[in-house]
Amino acid sequence: MNRIPGGLRTDQQPPMAIPLGHFVLGLAFLVVGIGAELATAVTTLPGLASLAHVHVLLIGWIAITIMGAMTQFVPVWSGVSLHSRRLAVVQLALVAVGLVGFGAALLAGALSALPIAGAALLVGIWTFVYNVGRTLWRARPLDFTERHFAVALGAFALVVPLGFLLAVDFTTPVFDATALTRGDVLLVHATLALFGAITATVVGALAQLVTMFTQADRTPIDERLLGLEQLTFPAGVVLFAAGRGLESLPLARVGAVAALLGLAAFTVVVARQLLGATVDRSPMIDRYWVVVASLWAWLALTAPAWWLAPLEYGTLFGHPDGGAVLVVGVFAFVVVGSLYHIVPFIIWHERYSDRLGFEQVPMIDDLYDGRLERADFGLTAVGFLGIAAAPLFDLSEAVATAGTALAALGLCLFVANVLLTIHRHGPNGLAGVLTGVRESTGGAGTGGDPEPDVDPAPER
Repeated sequence: MNRIPGGLRTDQQPPMAIPLGHFVLGLAFLVVGIGAELATAVTTLPGLASLAHVHVLLIGWIAITIMGAMTQFVPVWSGVSLHSRRLAVVQLALVAVGLVGFGAALLAGALSALPIAGAALLVGIWTFVYNVGRTLWRARPLDFTERHFAVALGAFALVVPLGFLLAVDFTTPVFDATALTRGDVLLVHATLALFGAITATVVGALAQLVTMFTQADRTPIDERLLGLEQLTFPAGVVLFAAGRGLESLPLARVGAVAALLGLAAFTVVVARQLLGATVDRSPMIDRYWVVVASLWAWLALTAPAWWLAPLEYGTLFGHPDGGAVLVVGVFAFVVVGSLYHIVPFIIWHERYSDRLGFEQVPMIDDLYDGRLERADFGLTAVGFLGIAAAPLFDLSEAVATAGTALAALGLCLFVANVLLTIHRHGPNGLAGVLTGVRESTGGAGTGGDPEPDVDPAPER
Protein backbone atom coordinates (compact mmCIF):
# COMPACT_ATOMS: atom_id res chain seq x y z
CA MET A 1 0.00 0.00 0.00
CA ASN A 2 1.32 3.45 -0.93
CA ARG A 3 0.86 6.28 1.54
CA ILE A 4 1.92 9.90 1.69
CA PRO A 5 1.92 12.30 4.66
CA GLY A 6 -1.46 12.64 6.29
CA GLY A 7 -2.42 9.01 5.67
CA LEU A 8 -3.43 9.53 2.04
CA ARG A 9 -3.95 6.37 -0.03
CA THR A 10 -2.12 6.77 -3.35
CA ASP A 11 -2.98 3.20 -4.37
CA GLN A 12 -6.55 4.38 -4.96
CA GLN A 13 -5.73 7.21 -7.35
CA PRO A 14 -6.96 7.07 -10.98
CA PRO A 15 -4.47 6.76 -13.86
CA MET A 16 -2.14 9.73 -14.07
CA ALA A 17 -3.47 10.81 -17.47
CA ILE A 18 -7.01 11.53 -16.19
CA PRO A 19 -6.26 14.36 -13.72
CA LEU A 20 -3.37 15.63 -15.86
CA GLY A 21 -5.69 15.77 -18.85
CA HIS A 22 -8.02 18.02 -16.87
CA PHE A 23 -5.14 20.22 -15.74
CA VAL A 24 -3.64 20.59 -19.23
CA LEU A 25 -7.00 21.53 -20.72
CA GLY A 26 -7.61 23.94 -17.84
CA LEU A 27 -4.25 25.60 -18.55
CA ALA A 28 -5.20 25.92 -22.22
CA PHE A 29 -8.39 27.76 -21.26
CA LEU A 30 -6.35 29.95 -18.90
CA VAL A 31 -4.12 31.00 -21.81
CA VAL A 32 -7.23 31.76 -23.89
CA GLY A 33 -8.61 33.83 -21.02
CA ILE A 34 -5.33 35.74 -20.66
CA GLY A 35 -5.30 36.41 -24.38
CA ALA A 36 -8.86 37.71 -24.26
CA GLU A 37 -8.03 39.96 -21.30
CA LEU A 38 -5.07 41.47 -23.11
CA ALA A 39 -7.08 41.84 -26.33
CA THR A 40 -9.78 43.85 -24.59
CA ALA A 41 -7.12 46.35 -23.49
CA VAL A 42 -6.38 47.31 -27.09
CA THR A 43 -9.60 46.57 -29.00
CA THR A 44 -13.28 45.72 -28.65
CA LEU A 45 -14.15 42.06 -29.00
CA PRO A 46 -17.37 41.08 -30.78
CA GLY A 47 -20.64 39.82 -29.32
CA LEU A 48 -20.97 39.12 -25.61
CA ALA A 49 -17.22 38.86 -25.14
CA SER A 50 -17.21 39.74 -21.45
CA LEU A 51 -19.65 36.93 -20.65
CA ALA A 52 -17.59 34.49 -22.70
CA HIS A 53 -14.43 35.63 -20.91
CA VAL A 54 -15.92 35.05 -17.46
CA HIS A 55 -17.04 31.53 -18.38
CA VAL A 56 -13.71 30.62 -20.00
CA LEU A 57 -11.89 31.50 -16.79
CA LEU A 58 -14.38 30.23 -14.20
CA ILE A 59 -15.45 27.07 -16.04
CA GLY A 60 -12.56 26.48 -18.40
CA TRP A 61 -9.75 27.07 -15.92
CA ILE A 62 -11.11 26.99 -12.36
CA ALA A 63 -13.95 24.46 -12.68
CA ILE A 64 -12.11 22.02 -14.96
CA THR A 65 -9.12 22.17 -12.61
CA ILE A 66 -11.46 21.45 -9.70
CA MET A 67 -12.92 18.51 -11.62
CA GLY A 68 -9.45 17.07 -12.20
CA ALA A 69 -8.36 17.74 -8.63
CA MET A 70 -11.43 16.08 -7.10
CA THR A 71 -11.10 13.13 -9.47
CA GLN A 72 -7.55 12.71 -8.18
CA PHE A 73 -7.93 13.91 -4.59
CA VAL A 74 -11.12 12.20 -3.42
CA PRO A 75 -9.91 8.61 -4.08
CA VAL A 76 -6.50 9.42 -2.55
CA TRP A 77 -7.84 11.21 0.50
CA SER A 78 -10.89 9.00 1.09
CA GLY A 79 -9.17 5.68 0.40
CA VAL A 80 -11.76 4.46 -2.09
CA SER A 81 -11.48 3.77 -5.80
CA LEU A 82 -12.90 6.27 -8.27
CA HIS A 83 -16.40 5.15 -9.25
CA SER A 84 -15.70 5.24 -13.00
CA ARG A 85 -12.63 6.17 -15.00
CA ARG A 86 -14.71 6.17 -18.16
CA LEU A 87 -17.09 8.80 -16.79
CA ALA A 88 -14.09 10.91 -15.71
CA VAL A 89 -12.98 11.03 -19.35
CA VAL A 90 -16.52 11.65 -20.63
CA GLN A 91 -17.04 14.58 -18.23
CA LEU A 92 -13.92 16.32 -19.52
CA ALA A 93 -14.85 15.89 -23.17
CA LEU A 94 -18.40 17.14 -22.66
CA VAL A 95 -17.42 20.20 -20.64
CA ALA A 96 -14.62 21.12 -23.03
CA VAL A 97 -16.78 20.82 -26.15
CA GLY A 98 -19.69 22.57 -24.45
CA LEU A 99 -17.56 25.48 -23.28
CA VAL A 100 -15.92 25.98 -26.67
CA GLY A 101 -19.34 26.02 -28.30
CA PHE A 102 -20.74 28.30 -25.61
CA GLY A 103 -17.93 30.83 -25.97
CA ALA A 104 -18.03 30.75 -29.76
CA ALA A 105 -21.80 31.30 -29.78
CA LEU A 106 -21.46 34.31 -27.46
CA LEU A 107 -18.71 35.87 -29.57
CA ALA A 108 -20.56 35.25 -32.84
CA GLY A 109 -23.87 36.46 -31.48
CA ALA A 110 -25.41 33.08 -32.37
CA LEU A 111 -27.58 33.02 -29.25
CA SER A 112 -29.85 30.27 -30.64
CA ALA A 113 -26.89 27.87 -30.36
CA LEU A 114 -26.37 28.56 -26.65
CA PRO A 115 -28.84 25.87 -25.45
CA ILE A 116 -26.99 23.19 -27.46
CA ALA A 117 -23.64 24.11 -25.96
CA GLY A 118 -25.28 24.60 -22.57
CA ALA A 119 -26.72 21.09 -22.73
CA ALA A 120 -23.23 19.64 -23.21
CA LEU A 121 -21.98 21.64 -20.20
CA LEU A 122 -24.97 20.48 -18.18
CA VAL A 123 -24.46 16.80 -18.93
CA GLY A 124 -20.70 17.04 -18.49
CA ILE A 125 -20.80 18.68 -15.06
CA TRP A 126 -23.63 16.42 -13.90
CA THR A 127 -21.50 13.45 -14.97
CA PHE A 128 -18.67 14.81 -12.80
CA VAL A 129 -21.05 15.34 -9.86
CA TYR A 130 -22.41 11.80 -10.19
CA ASN A 131 -19.00 10.17 -10.56
CA VAL A 132 -17.30 11.93 -7.64
CA GLY A 133 -20.52 11.82 -5.60
CA ARG A 134 -20.73 8.05 -5.95
CA THR A 135 -17.08 7.86 -4.91
CA LEU A 136 -17.67 10.03 -1.83
CA TRP A 137 -20.76 8.01 -0.91
CA ARG A 138 -18.54 4.98 -0.28
CA ALA A 139 -16.24 7.02 1.98
CA ARG A 140 -18.78 7.74 4.73
CA PRO A 141 -18.62 8.99 7.42
CA LEU A 142 -17.31 12.15 5.79
CA ASP A 143 -14.63 14.32 7.35
CA PHE A 144 -14.24 18.12 7.08
CA THR A 145 -12.72 18.09 3.61
CA GLU A 146 -15.15 15.53 2.22
CA ARG A 147 -18.17 17.39 3.62
CA HIS A 148 -17.08 20.56 1.83
CA PHE A 149 -16.54 18.63 -1.37
CA ALA A 150 -20.07 17.26 -0.99
CA VAL A 151 -21.40 20.83 -0.56
CA ALA A 152 -19.48 21.89 -3.66
CA LEU A 153 -20.88 18.98 -5.67
CA GLY A 154 -24.39 19.93 -4.62
CA ALA A 155 -23.75 23.50 -5.73
CA PHE A 156 -22.35 22.35 -9.09
CA ALA A 157 -25.46 20.21 -9.57
CA LEU A 158 -27.69 23.27 -9.07
CA VAL A 159 -25.57 25.80 -10.93
CA VAL A 160 -25.61 24.13 -14.34
CA PRO A 161 -29.39 23.73 -14.83
CA LEU A 162 -29.84 27.37 -13.82
CA GLY A 163 -27.17 28.31 -16.33
CA PHE A 164 -28.89 26.21 -18.99
CA LEU A 165 -32.20 28.00 -18.35
CA LEU A 166 -30.44 31.36 -18.60
CA ALA A 167 -28.93 30.28 -21.93
CA VAL A 168 -32.35 29.25 -23.27
CA ASP A 169 -33.84 32.53 -22.03
CA PHE A 170 -31.66 34.51 -24.42
CA THR A 171 -33.98 33.47 -27.28
CA THR A 172 -37.02 31.82 -25.63
CA PRO A 173 -38.58 33.42 -22.54
CA VAL A 174 -38.35 30.97 -19.68
CA PHE A 175 -39.15 32.99 -16.58
CA ASP A 176 -42.17 35.01 -17.75
CA ALA A 177 -44.62 32.49 -16.29
CA THR A 178 -42.82 32.29 -12.95
CA ALA A 179 -42.42 34.57 -9.96
CA LEU A 180 -38.69 34.73 -10.65
CA THR A 181 -37.04 37.20 -12.98
CA ARG A 182 -33.97 36.56 -15.09
CA GLY A 183 -32.04 38.81 -12.70
CA ASP A 184 -33.11 36.70 -9.71
CA VAL A 185 -32.01 33.46 -11.35
CA LEU A 186 -28.75 35.04 -12.51
CA LEU A 187 -27.91 36.10 -8.94
CA VAL A 188 -28.66 32.61 -7.57
CA HIS A 189 -26.67 30.98 -10.39
CA ALA A 190 -23.62 33.17 -9.83
CA THR A 191 -23.81 33.02 -6.02
CA LEU A 192 -23.90 29.23 -5.96
CA ALA A 193 -21.10 29.05 -8.54
CA LEU A 194 -18.74 31.46 -6.78
CA PHE A 195 -19.36 30.53 -3.16
CA GLY A 196 -21.03 27.13 -3.21
CA ALA A 197 -19.04 25.38 -5.95
CA ILE A 198 -15.67 27.15 -6.02
CA THR A 199 -15.21 28.58 -2.51
CA ALA A 200 -16.47 25.44 -0.75
CA THR A 201 -13.95 23.43 -2.78
CA VAL A 202 -11.19 25.88 -1.84
CA VAL A 203 -12.05 25.61 1.86
CA GLY A 204 -12.20 21.81 1.78
CA ALA A 205 -8.94 21.45 -0.12
CA LEU A 206 -7.00 24.03 1.90
CA ALA A 207 -8.04 22.39 5.17
CA GLN A 208 -6.01 19.34 4.12
CA LEU A 209 -3.33 20.88 1.90
CA VAL A 210 -2.22 23.58 4.34
CA THR A 211 -1.79 20.96 7.05
CA MET A 212 0.30 18.81 4.67
CA PHE A 213 2.47 21.64 3.38
CA THR A 214 3.11 23.35 6.73
CA GLN A 215 3.40 20.16 8.84
CA ALA A 216 1.78 22.22 11.62
CA ASP A 217 -0.62 20.59 14.07
CA ARG A 218 -4.01 22.11 14.75
CA THR A 219 -4.83 23.26 18.27
CA PRO A 220 -8.17 22.95 20.10
CA ILE A 221 -8.81 26.59 19.14
CA ASP A 222 -8.36 25.71 15.48
CA GLU A 223 -10.77 22.79 15.79
CA ARG A 224 -13.41 25.01 17.38
CA LEU A 225 -12.99 27.58 14.62
CA LEU A 226 -13.38 24.86 12.00
CA GLY A 227 -16.50 23.69 13.82
CA LEU A 228 -17.86 27.24 13.62
CA GLU A 229 -17.11 27.37 9.90
CA GLN A 230 -18.97 24.11 9.29
CA LEU A 231 -22.02 25.48 11.09
CA THR A 232 -22.09 28.84 9.35
CA PHE A 233 -20.50 28.87 5.89
CA PRO A 234 -22.41 26.11 4.01
CA ALA A 235 -25.76 27.10 5.53
CA GLY A 236 -24.94 30.76 4.95
CA VAL A 237 -24.32 30.24 1.25
CA VAL A 238 -27.65 28.41 0.88
CA LEU A 239 -29.56 31.14 2.74
CA PHE A 240 -27.74 33.89 0.85
CA ALA A 241 -28.58 32.36 -2.53
CA ALA A 242 -32.20 31.77 -1.48
CA GLY A 243 -32.51 35.33 -0.20
CA ARG A 244 -31.20 36.71 -3.47
CA GLY A 245 -33.53 34.51 -5.50
CA LEU A 246 -36.57 35.43 -3.43
CA GLU A 247 -35.52 39.08 -3.18
CA SER A 248 -35.69 38.77 0.61
CA LEU A 249 -33.38 41.34 2.20
CA PRO A 250 -33.49 39.83 5.75
CA LEU A 251 -32.81 36.30 4.49
CA ALA A 252 -29.98 37.46 2.25
CA ARG A 253 -28.41 39.43 5.11
CA VAL A 254 -28.57 36.48 7.49
CA GLY A 255 -27.00 34.22 4.88
CA ALA A 256 -24.30 36.75 4.02
CA VAL A 257 -23.33 37.27 7.67
CA ALA A 258 -23.19 33.51 8.30
CA ALA A 259 -21.09 32.84 5.20
CA LEU A 260 -18.65 35.66 5.99
CA LEU A 261 -18.35 34.56 9.61
CA GLY A 262 -17.50 31.03 8.54
CA LEU A 263 -14.87 32.20 6.05
CA ALA A 264 -13.34 34.52 8.66
CA ALA A 265 -13.02 31.64 11.13
CA PHE A 266 -11.45 29.41 8.49
CA THR A 267 -8.99 32.13 7.45
CA VAL A 268 -7.78 32.42 11.05
CA VAL A 269 -7.04 28.68 11.09
CA VAL A 270 -5.10 28.83 7.82
CA ALA A 271 -3.08 31.84 9.01
CA ARG A 272 -2.25 30.14 12.32
CA GLN A 273 -1.01 27.04 10.51
CA LEU A 274 1.08 29.08 8.09
CA LEU A 275 2.63 30.91 11.03
CA GLY A 276 3.39 27.58 12.67
CA ALA A 277 4.93 26.02 9.57
CA THR A 278 7.85 23.72 10.38
CA VAL A 279 9.07 23.41 6.77
CA ASP A 280 11.11 25.65 4.49
CA ARG A 281 9.76 28.02 1.89
CA SER A 282 7.64 26.44 -0.86
CA PRO A 283 5.48 27.66 -3.75
CA MET A 284 2.39 26.49 -1.90
CA ILE A 285 3.09 28.35 1.35
CA ASP A 286 4.03 31.58 -0.46
CA ARG A 287 0.83 31.61 -2.44
CA TYR A 288 -1.35 30.57 0.49
CA TRP A 289 -0.10 33.65 2.36
CA VAL A 290 -1.39 35.74 -0.54
CA VAL A 291 -4.69 33.87 -0.26
CA VAL A 292 -4.96 34.63 3.48
CA ALA A 293 -4.20 38.32 2.95
CA SER A 294 -6.66 38.47 0.05
CA LEU A 295 -9.40 36.75 2.04
CA TRP A 296 -9.02 39.20 4.92
CA ALA A 297 -9.10 42.15 2.52
CA TRP A 298 -12.11 40.71 0.69
CA LEU A 299 -13.98 40.05 3.94
CA ALA A 300 -13.37 43.61 5.14
CA LEU A 301 -14.58 45.05 1.84
CA THR A 302 -17.52 42.69 1.42
CA ALA A 303 -19.10 42.78 4.89
CA PRO A 304 -20.51 46.34 4.61
CA ALA A 305 -21.39 45.88 0.92
CA TRP A 306 -23.42 42.74 1.54
CA TRP A 307 -25.10 44.22 4.62
CA LEU A 308 -26.20 47.34 2.77
CA ALA A 309 -27.05 45.88 -0.63
CA PRO A 310 -26.93 42.06 -0.72
CA LEU A 311 -29.55 41.89 -3.49
CA GLU A 312 -27.71 44.13 -5.95
CA TYR A 313 -25.88 42.61 -8.91
CA GLY A 314 -23.06 45.07 -8.27
CA THR A 315 -22.25 43.25 -5.01
CA LEU A 316 -22.17 39.82 -6.64
CA PHE A 317 -18.44 39.39 -5.99
CA GLY A 318 -18.66 41.30 -2.71
CA HIS A 319 -17.47 44.91 -2.84
CA PRO A 320 -18.25 46.40 -6.30
CA ASP A 321 -14.54 47.03 -6.87
CA GLY A 322 -13.26 43.96 -5.08
CA GLY A 323 -13.92 41.22 -7.63
CA ALA A 324 -10.24 40.85 -8.49
CA VAL A 325 -9.40 40.32 -4.81
CA LEU A 326 -11.58 37.21 -4.75
CA VAL A 327 -11.01 35.82 -8.25
CA VAL A 328 -7.28 36.53 -8.57
CA GLY A 329 -6.11 36.84 -4.96
CA VAL A 330 -8.01 33.80 -3.70
CA PHE A 331 -9.13 31.51 -6.52
CA ALA A 332 -6.15 31.94 -8.85
CA PHE A 333 -3.47 31.78 -6.16
CA VAL A 334 -5.04 28.68 -4.60
CA VAL A 335 -5.13 26.91 -7.97
CA VAL A 336 -1.58 27.90 -8.93
CA GLY A 337 -0.11 27.06 -5.53
CA SER A 338 -1.88 23.71 -5.36
CA LEU A 339 -0.97 22.67 -8.92
CA TYR A 340 2.69 23.33 -8.15
CA HIS A 341 2.48 20.33 -5.85
CA ILE A 342 -0.29 18.20 -7.33
CA VAL A 343 1.10 17.94 -10.88
CA PRO A 344 4.71 17.10 -9.85
CA PHE A 345 3.44 14.68 -7.20
CA ILE A 346 1.27 12.74 -9.65
CA ILE A 347 4.19 12.49 -12.08
CA TRP A 348 6.71 11.64 -9.36
CA HIS A 349 4.50 8.89 -7.94
CA GLU A 350 3.93 7.40 -11.39
CA ARG A 351 7.50 7.56 -12.65
CA TYR A 352 9.89 7.66 -9.72
CA SER A 353 8.29 6.24 -6.56
CA ASP A 354 9.07 2.61 -7.43
CA ARG A 355 12.74 3.50 -7.95
CA LEU A 356 13.14 5.07 -4.49
CA GLY A 357 15.83 3.21 -2.56
CA PHE A 358 17.22 1.52 -5.65
CA GLU A 359 18.62 4.51 -7.51
CA GLN A 360 18.92 8.28 -7.17
CA VAL A 361 15.60 9.95 -7.98
CA PRO A 362 14.61 13.61 -7.95
CA MET A 363 12.49 15.11 -5.18
CA ILE A 364 8.99 16.29 -6.02
CA ASP A 365 10.01 19.95 -5.92
CA ASP A 366 12.92 19.22 -8.29
CA LEU A 367 10.56 18.40 -11.15
CA TYR A 368 9.57 22.01 -11.88
CA ASP A 369 11.93 24.92 -12.63
CA GLY A 370 12.50 26.85 -9.41
CA ARG A 371 13.61 30.02 -11.21
CA LEU A 372 10.46 30.13 -13.31
CA GLU A 373 8.37 29.48 -10.22
CA ARG A 374 9.92 32.40 -8.30
CA ALA A 375 9.59 34.67 -11.33
CA ASP A 376 5.93 33.83 -11.92
CA PHE A 377 5.13 34.38 -8.24
CA GLY A 378 6.77 37.80 -8.17
CA LEU A 379 5.16 38.95 -11.42
CA THR A 380 1.71 37.64 -10.53
CA ALA A 381 1.81 39.10 -7.01
CA VAL A 382 2.88 42.57 -8.19
CA GLY A 383 0.40 42.47 -11.05
CA PHE A 384 -2.38 41.42 -8.69
CA LEU A 385 -1.64 44.41 -6.45
CA GLY A 386 -2.02 46.74 -9.41
CA ILE A 387 -5.24 45.10 -10.61
CA ALA A 388 -6.82 45.15 -7.14
CA ALA A 389 -5.59 48.59 -6.02
CA ALA A 390 -6.50 50.56 -9.15
CA PRO A 391 -10.32 50.51 -8.71
CA LEU A 392 -10.22 50.55 -4.91
CA PHE A 393 -8.02 53.65 -4.67
CA ASP A 394 -9.14 55.33 -7.90
CA LEU A 395 -5.71 55.03 -9.49
CA SER A 396 -5.06 55.70 -13.14
CA GLU A 397 -6.03 53.21 -15.81
CA ALA A 398 -2.34 52.75 -16.56
CA VAL A 399 -1.85 51.08 -13.15
CA ALA A 400 -4.57 48.52 -13.87
CA THR A 401 -3.22 47.93 -17.39
CA ALA A 402 0.33 47.42 -16.12
CA GLY A 403 -0.95 45.12 -13.38
CA THR A 404 -2.88 43.06 -15.91
CA ALA A 405 0.19 42.73 -18.13
CA LEU A 406 2.44 41.66 -15.26
CA ALA A 407 -0.10 39.17 -13.89
CA ALA A 408 -0.65 37.78 -17.39
CA LEU A 409 3.08 37.31 -17.86
CA GLY A 410 3.38 35.61 -14.47
CA LEU A 411 0.53 33.23 -15.21
CA CYS A 412 2.02 32.40 -18.61
CA LEU A 413 5.31 31.52 -16.90
CA PHE A 414 3.34 29.28 -14.54
CA VAL A 415 1.65 27.55 -17.48
CA ALA A 416 5.00 27.07 -19.20
CA ASN A 417 6.56 25.67 -16.02
CA VAL A 418 3.81 23.12 -15.49
CA LEU A 419 3.75 22.03 -19.13
CA LEU A 420 7.55 21.71 -19.15
CA THR A 421 7.31 19.55 -16.03
CA ILE A 422 4.86 17.23 -17.75
CA HIS A 423 6.89 17.21 -20.96
CA ARG A 424 10.23 16.48 -19.24
CA HIS A 425 9.14 13.98 -16.63
CA GLY A 426 5.78 12.56 -17.67
CA PRO A 427 5.80 9.30 -19.62
CA ASN A 428 5.90 10.32 -23.31
CA GLY A 429 5.38 13.98 -22.38
CA LEU A 430 2.21 15.91 -23.20
CA ALA A 431 1.33 13.55 -26.03
CA GLY A 432 1.42 10.71 -23.52
CA VAL A 433 -1.12 12.48 -21.34
CA LEU A 434 -3.57 12.88 -24.20
CA THR A 435 -3.04 9.29 -25.33
CA GLY A 436 -3.37 8.07 -21.76
CA VAL A 437 -6.74 9.77 -21.32
CA ARG A 438 -8.14 7.71 -24.17
CA GLU A 439 -6.57 4.52 -22.83
CA SER A 440 -7.82 5.06 -19.26
CA THR A 441 -11.35 3.97 -20.04
CA GLY A 442 -10.64 0.28 -20.37
CA GLY A 443 -11.24 -2.34 -17.72
CA ALA A 444 -13.92 -4.51 -16.21
CA GLY A 445 -17.11 -3.71 -14.40
CA THR A 446 -20.24 -1.79 -15.25
CA GLY A 447 -18.42 1.51 -15.41
CA GLY A 448 -15.63 0.16 -17.58
CA ASP A 449 -13.32 0.17 -14.54
CA PRO A 450 -11.61 -2.38 -12.33
CA GLU A 451 -13.59 -3.43 -9.32
CA PRO A 452 -12.64 -1.56 -6.12
CA ASP A 453 -10.26 -3.42 -3.84
CA VAL A 454 -11.05 -1.63 -0.60
CA ASP A 455 -13.91 -1.70 1.83
CA PRO A 456 -16.69 0.85 1.24
CA ALA A 457 -15.91 2.56 4.57
CA PRO A 458 -12.14 2.51 5.05
CA GLU A 459 -10.57 3.21 8.36
CA ARG A 460 -9.51 6.88 8.70
